[in-house]
Amino acid sequence: MLVAAAVCPAPPLLVPEVAAGAAAELDAARTACSDALAVLAASRPDLLVVVGPADDDHRGPYPPGARGSFHGFGVAARVRLGEGQEGPRLLPPSLSVAAWLLGRARWGGAPVEGLGVGERTDTARCLETGRETAARDARVALLVMGDGSACRTLKAPGYLDERAEAFDAAAARALGAADTAALTALDAGLAAELQAAGRAPWQVLAGAAEGARLDGRLLYEDAPYGVGYFVAAWS
Repeated sequence: MLVAAAVCPAPPLLVPEVAAGAAAELDAARTACSDALAVLAASRPDLLVVVGPADDDHRGPYPPGARGSFHGFGVAARVRLGEGQEGPRLLPPSLSVAAWLLGRARWGGAPVEGLGVGERTDTARCLETGRETAARDARVALLVMGDGSACRTLKAPGYLDERAEAFDAAAARALGAADTAALTALDAGLAAELQAAGRAPWQVLAGAAEGARLDGRLLYEDAPYGVGYFVAAWS
């Protein structure tokens, strides 16, 4: 069953080598992510599953030891998802960021696996995936990677969309309250229009947390670069 979860944003800019001169702009987000990971460690899970959005070529499971790279973002930094033999596929960017966060936190509390979820996966399938993941061990924790809308400002990747602020506010409330019903209610079609890559992973979390009675705390909320970023801890 699910005993804890951490929700973190997934921009490669969280990695200082990628952000370069702009690294300080996300210092508060990095600190909040560290605090959320501390909640996971305190829960003493038997298994940690990292869930994040992925394109069609990177969907599916990743074993312990899977490797990731930020070469596509102009730096040579490489990461590893827990301990194990390197798998045949490189991690998608969202799981690579998670691997960097776990490495920074010196995670060693439990085996770590990854799961890439298609951004357009329908809600019902996300919920079922979450239930299946939570049932994999007696004490399962999730690290859930994903961003809110990418349409908060004129300079945002998706340009300005007046619906984006309300969508992000609803997501923030749900994540901060560990409200699985509210996460389930997030509109997949609207999320796609707003380029909210976190919708599917958040709904996987909603499925995993059904019946777990976890409490939530929102540790960070902001929209730098016009993209909604949230950090939350459930325990």
